[in-house]
Amino acid sequence: RFFETIAHGMTLLEGALAAQGSGKVLDGETAFKLHDTFGFPLDLTADVCRERGVTVDEAAFDRAMNRQREQARAAGKFKTGTALDYSGEATGFHGYEGLTRSARVVALYRDGAAVPHLAAGERGVVVLDHTPFYAESGGQVGDRGQLTADGQGADGTLFEIDDTLKIQADVFGHHGVLSSGVLQGGDEVQASVDIASRHRIMRNHSVTHLMHKALREVLGAHVQQKGSLVDAERTRFDFSHNAPVTSQQIQEIEAKVNAEILLNAPTQVRVLPFDEAAKSGAVALFGEKYGDSVRVLDIGTSRELCGGTHVARTGDIGLFKVFSEGSVAAGIRRIEAVTGDVALAHVQQLLDTLNRAATMVRSPVAELPERIGQLQEQSRGLERELGQIKAKLASSHGDDLADRAVDVGGVRVLTARVDGFDAKALRATVDQLKARLKSGLIVLAAVSDGRVQLVAGVTADLVGRVKAGDLVGHVAGQVGGKGGGKPDFAMAGGSNPAGVDKALESVRTWVEQRL
Repeated sequence: RFFETIAHGMTLLEGALAAQGSGKVLDGETAFKLHDTFGFPLDLTADVCRERGVTVDEAAFDRAMNRQREQARAAGKFKTGTALDYSGEATGFHGYEGLTRSARVVALYRDGAAVPHLAAGERGVVVLDHTPFYAESGGQVGDRGQLTADGQGADGTLFEIDDTLKIQADVFGHHGVLSSGVLQGGDEVQASVDIASRHRIMRNHSVTHLMHKALREVLGAHVQQKGSLVDAERTRFDFSHNAPVTSQQIQEIEAKVNAEILLNAPTQVRVLPFDEAAKSGAVALFGEKYGDSVRVLDIGTSRELCGGTHVARTGDIGLFKVFSEGSVAAGIRRIEAVTGDVALAHVQQLLDTLNRAATMVRSPVAELPERIGQLQEQSRGLERELGQIKAKLASSHGDDLADRAVDVGGVRVLTARVDGFDAKALRATVDQLKARLKSGLIVLAAVSDGRVQLVAGVTADLVGRVKAGDLVGHVAGQVGGKGGGKPDFAMAGGSNPAGVDKALESVRTWVEQRL
C-alpha cells in the first residue's frame, strides 16, 4: 500500500512538472498536496525537482501547512477552556435530571481574564455553582441555551449560551453573549437548556450506541469505535474496518437499528464500580479514561460505559438513516447518520430528488433505473454516430488542408489551426493528410475552453530526419506545455492559446534548421 501511494504521488508530481512547461518553480500547493495526501516529505519533492532544475515555492508550502493546522484546530474533537485561571468550587451538574435550574454566578471571564461583571453586548464565559448544561466531552457537543434574571436592565438580564465547555474536569464554562442587562458575580439566575437542541443531541448520541452494536453484528467483532462527534444535526462515528461498507451492509445496519427503535425499550442507567461494570459485559471505549465508578448505559440490546445524555426510550429516536460512509485513514472508516426530524427531512429530500429525476426523464419512479439504462444506451449510440460524423468531417477537412502545404528544403510542411477538433479528430486528420501528401511534416493545433491541443505527424520516409516528438515539443514549448510520442506521430497540450499562431509560424524556420 505504501509503494502504491508513492507511485501515485510520483505520477502527480511528474504531471505537475510537465504541465508547468518551462517554469522553474513548483507551486507550493502541489508540494503540500504531495505531503498531505501521499506522505511526500518536502525534502523528497525538492530532490525530485532539483534533478529537473526546478525549485519548490517553500513559502507557499508553509502557508498551506499553516492553513491546514488552523483548520485542524477549528475541527478538533474537543474544545477546552483550560486557559482560564479558575480556583473556585466545582460545578454541580444536574443535566441528567432536567433542563432548567436555579443557579448562582461564581465567576465571569471576558477575553480570557476574570472580570467582576459583564455588560450588554459583551462576550464572555460564565461559571455557575450548579448547571443543567452538558459540557462537551465523550464526543458529545456542549449544550446551548440561556441564563436569565429579572430586575437588572430595562428588559432584565439575558445571557445567550452558544457552547458549554469544561474549564477543568469538574468545572463548566458557559460561553456566550450578554444580550441585555448586567451580569455580576453572585447573581442568581435561571439556567435553561435549549430543549430542541438537547433532544436532537440525545437522539443522535443514543443511536450511536445502537449503531456501534449493529456494526459489530454486520461487519464483525473486530469493529471498534475510534472516535465520534455527536451534535444536534448528526452523529459521526469512526470505527476500525479494512474495507468499504457496502450498500447492502448499510441497509442491514439501518434495519437493525430501526428495529431497536420500534421496540421502544426503556433506557436504563446505572452507576457501578468499574470492575463490576466490566464483568456485566459493558463495552469500554479504547483510549477513554474511566474513574473507579462508571456510568453504565443500557439502551436496546447495547450496553456501554457512557457519561452522555440519552433518550428515555429507544422509540424517542424516531428514525435512523445513514447518509455518508467513507475512509478517513488506513483501516478506519467513518459513518455519518441522522435521526428524528432531521432524518425525516433527509428522506423527504431524497424522495423529492428522485421524483424530479423521474419527471425529467418522463418515467414513473419505479421504472427509473430501466429508463436511465435506455437513455445511457441512446447516449452511447449518439456518441458513436457523432464519432463517425467527426471522422468524415476530418477526412474532408484533410483534403482541403493538404493544398496548404509549403515546400521547405525539398520537404512539404503543413501547419494549420483547426479549433474545435478533439484528440480523435486531430489524429484522424493527421492520418488523412499523411496519406494525401505521401511525404511531409504536419502540425495541427486546436483551441477549446482555453486549452491547446497539438498533434504532429511525420511520413515514414522522413522519420530518419525529423522526429514527430521533437516537432510537437518545439511548438508546445511556446504555448505553455509539453508532449511527446512516436517518431511518426506525437501529441501535446498547452495552456496559452494566445501563442498558437506564432508557434505554428515558427515551424518552417525550425524545419529549415533541422534539414
